[in-house]
Amino acid sequence: MVTPTIGISESGRVTAARSDGGCLRYRLDVIAANPVDVVQSAGGWLYDRVMAGWEVRVLLPESCDARALRILGVGVVDAASEFLTTALSSTSQTLAVSAQAFTVDARLRDKVLESLDKRVTEVALWGDEWPLGVNRGLTQAQHLLSGAARRFKGAALGAAGSPCGSVGFTETLLCGASSSHSDSELIRLT
Repeated sequence: MVTPTIGISESGRVTAARSDGGCLRYRLDVIAANPVDVVQSAGGWLYDRVMAGWEVRVLLPESCDARALRILGVGVVDAASEFLTTALSSTSQTLAVSAQAFTVDARLRDKVLESLDKRVTEVALWGDEWPLGVNRGLTQAQHLLSGAARRFKGAALGAAGSPCGSVGFTETLLCGASSSHSDSELIRLT
């Protein structure tokens, strides 16, 4: 078991570390079908999470060009790695999934449905054509992008070969609230 250690640095800042030497950070695991879909639908939100100190990891199918996601500061893992198994058994604070990825893997579908039922992990979904019943209990939410997120999202869209035009001020996601969900990050739509 990893034990957190809290301390105060010489500069007077509070620090947190794990007993194994790692840093304590919130984690967001993202599973998507392609980089363009991630950047268009949630790129600004991911950038803002990274800038807030979150560890953000995106799982993509093998042989995807991940430059666009690296521009946003997120870690990229291909499907050949053990990330999917780790993400499906993890205790990350947030799981974000695209509709395209959801339809491909039964294990992923089970993890999303379990997370929605237990409400321990915040779940964010995007895309069209969700199977009936998946969006039960979910709320449409908008994330207000920071100015930097809008700029980096525009650059990432360009790197992905997507016509970027102007980047909007918000991104809309379907969210399943958890007990740790922060309403300050998302604006609920009624």
